Amino acid sequence: MRKIAFGYSSRCNIRCAHCVAADESTTAAGSAKTTRSNSKMELATAKEIIRDLAAAHVSGISFTAGEPFIYFDDLLELVDLSHDKGIFTRVVTNSFWAKDEDAADQHLRRLQTNGLCQLRLSYSRWHQQHVPRENIVNAAKACMKSGVEYFVSFVTDFSEEDDSYEQFLRDNGLKYFPEPVIYAGRADAFGRDQLFTDFQENRCSMNPYLAPDLTMYACCDAGTQFTTTDFFKLGTLTEHTAEQLFAKYEQSRLYNCIRSLGISTIASFAGIKARDIVTYRKCDLCKVLFDAPETLSLLETAAVRGELQRWRR
Repeated sequence: MRKIAFGYSSRCNIRCAHCVAADESTTAAGSAKTTRSNSKMELATAKEIIRDLAAAHVSGISFTAGEPFIYFDDLLELVDLSHDKGIFTRVVTNSFWAKDEDAADQHLRRLQTNGLCQLRLSYSRWHQQHVPRENIVNAAKACMKSGVEYFVSFVTDFSEEDDSYEQFLRDNGLKYFPEPVIYAGRADAFGRDQLFTDFQENRCSMNPYLAPDLTMYACCDAGTQFTTTDFFKLGTLTEHTAEQLFAKYEQSRLYNCIRSLGISTIASFAGIKARDIVTYRKCDLCKVLFDAPETLSLLETAAVRGELQRWRR
C-alpha cells in the first residue's frame, strides 16, 4: 500500500524542545545549524499533488510536518479532496485548537463531514509545556463523538519524568502508544543516556514524506536530516511525477533491505560490533549507517550484488 506523510506547511504555533521537524536546531556543543524559513505550499498546488498521488495509487495521506490546524480551512479542502479520491486521511496535531469541548466538537464535526479518517494527537512533556493536557482529552472525546478514529502519540525518552504524563493518559482512558524521541532537529542537542536493548531487527516501514518545498524523502522523521549523503532524498515533484518517485522508493535494493532485514542486521553486515549495536536507538543507528559516505557505498554495492540480502538466518 502506498502512503505518504504530507507536509503542507512547516509552520507551527508552538516550539517544542524535542521537535525533529523543526526548521532549526543546535549541535550538542550549542552551535547553531542552518536555519530554514517556514514554508507552505500553495493550496492549488497541494490539490494538484493530491490528484497526482491518487493517480499513482496512493491510498493513505497523513497531513503532518508543521501544525496542520493552523490552516484549518485549507486542511478541510485537502481532506475533502483526498476523500473524494478514495484516500485514507490522517491529521497529526498538537490539539492547540481543542481548548474546550465545544471548540473540539466543532472542529471534528467539520473534519468528519469532509471525510477525515483518523486523528493522531501528539503529546509529551515538551508539547504540554505549550498546550494544556486537557486539550488532548477534549480532542479525543470529540473524535469518539464524531466517529473519527484517534490515538495519542506519546513521545518519550523513557525517563521517570514522563511517568505522570503517561498516568494522565491512563487515568482518562485514552488510547495511546509510546513513541521514542528521535534525536534530530532540536532534539539533536539533547544528551543521550546509554540505552541497551535485546538484539532487535529494528525493521522500519519507511513512510515517505513530502516536504512543503515539494521535495520527497523515502523516510520521514529524521530522514531529512541526513544531509551528508542525502540518502533518503528521492527528488522533487517539480522535476518528477509522484509515480516516478514512488517507483524509485520501491525499487531501491537498499531501502528494501531496511524494510525486510532491519537496521540491526545491516549494522552487523557493515561490521559494527554486536555489543555496540544494542546501545543505539534505531534512528541514531540508521544515521551511522547511511549518512556516512564510505559505509553507504559499501552497503549499496552489497545490496546490488545481493550479498546484503543473503545476510539472514
